[in-house]
Amino acid sequence: MMKKNIPSFKLLFVVLLTVMFQLNAVAQTKDFAVKGFHLDLRIQVMKPSALKAFALKLSKSGINTLIMEYEATFPFEKHPLISNRYAYTKEELKDFISYCSSIKLDVIPLQQCFGHVEYILRNERYAKLREDSKDFSQVNPLEINGTRALFTDLFQEVASLHPSKYFHIGCDETRLLGKGPQSKAKIEKEGIGKLYGDYVAMMCDIVIKMGKIPVLWADIALKHPESLKYLPKQTIFVDWNYGWSLDRFGDHAQLMKSGFEIWGAPSLRSSPDNYNLTTWEKHFNNVRDFIPQARQLGYTGVVMTSWSTSGIYSYLYESGSDLVELYALRRVYPLSGFNILLDAFLQSINTSQPLQIQEFVRQYAADRYGLQPDEAQQLWPVLKAIPYQVSNGKVRETKMSIGQLVDSAAWVSTTFAAMKPVRNQKEFEHYRIMADTRLQYLRYQQIENEVNQPRFTAEQKLAMLPRLKTLINETAKVNKRYTKLNKNEFYERELNEDNELRIIKMKLLYDRLAGSR
Repeated sequence: MMKKNIPSFKLLFVVLLTVMFQLNAVAQTKDFAVKGFHLDLRIQVMKPSALKAFALKLSKSGINTLIMEYEATFPFEKHPLISNRYAYTKEELKDFISYCSSIKLDVIPLQQCFGHVEYILRNERYAKLREDSKDFSQVNPLEINGTRALFTDLFQEVASLHPSKYFHIGCDETRLLGKGPQSKAKIEKEGIGKLYGDYVAMMCDIVIKMGKIPVLWADIALKHPESLKYLPKQTIFVDWNYGWSLDRFGDHAQLMKSGFEIWGAPSLRSSPDNYNLTTWEKHFNNVRDFIPQARQLGYTGVVMTSWSTSGIYSYLYESGSDLVELYALRRVYPLSGFNILLDAFLQSINTSQPLQIQEFVRQYAADRYGLQPDEAQQLWPVLKAIPYQVSNGKVRETKMSIGQLVDSAAWVSTTFAAMKPVRNQKEFEHYRIMADTRLQYLRYQQIENEVNQPRFTAEQKLAMLPRLKTLINETAKVNKRYTKLNKNEFYERELNEDNELRIIKMKLLYDRLAGSR
């Protein structure tokens, strides 16, 4: 009898083993409850019609959450000085949020309340809240009455338009902690973790009293984990990771042990990206590596961030004291050019398998653009080519010279120009404009490097003028293409500002060398 039952035991063992593997696979592929996208409206303000079209694309692709970082584009009524020229009307936002609700897209507002508040503190009305008299990026966390009153007003006004149960309060990159005398004294007495924790707890309390769940970026809590004990347990942290180790900001294990809910956040636009450089390979690697990691860590959500600027501004003063304007130090190409990265993200959050980058790009090129096999195979090499920065006449991160960089950029530009997409040609034009913009920028950097050499003489500048003039004209043509391609999504004034920034250094150098009056 026992011999006859052995096969049954073997079969049972195999079945149990199979079930265990299947359960393990299910655990590994546990779906994210929050599948989100973060929309940065600080310097790239989408028209209402474009916002709806983008929201619909997200919803159709499986995204269920949209985090809106309005900054000065929210139409504040109690504090009208904060809103800028591109601010939406409340009617526009009500219509947009209602539309998002109809397509099952939860809109979470993001209102910074600690750092990254230059656009508020630039106004004299809020001067007493500044942590520093010259750097307006951060509030003094010990100006308790003033900050509580201000952000209660702002939070309530923003929340009144958003039915979401979540409210994002930012609180990242608080670089001025301890800069002011009050903050410095508290740090010396009680520690930086308590300074940060007490203030953020106060902001969280405002959110909770509104019946919302506070959400904030995780970098400072990672750096100062002692601050965690001061925060309410319903707080949600967003761990933003753009391709670095988990411990870049601090002890990641402490955050994981804290019991707080955590979402992960990769990025499709971030430093060092700007309008003449997109580090495609960095972002694809970030999607490939971090999303499976976030899933394995048990994060309950993942949000793709899309920074339009660094969040750092240059201050223009008049007479040494009066602030005239704030200028973003880094601007990037609009979201309209990043569908391929967005779709890579969407594929990654809906599967347990890490993204196979080269195969994904090749297949995308064939399916989305109808490129021939050899062209589809070439898209990835041209996208990831020469992702190097130039500063002070030197190429960073490589031993290539500027001349070699220009030659490589010319190859990228020529390759894109020769490709023949049979579908979505308008979308494909974004790659060409990005490549051509980078080529013109690097050609200018090459000229600037030459004129800064000790051997450059007054006689040589005459030969340089035609080169500069040609470069200015070619850049102007690219700018016209840029405006035409993006005019339905963005305001003409925004696009003109982008165009002027791309060409201004060329014009200034030409005028200096030509002695133009």
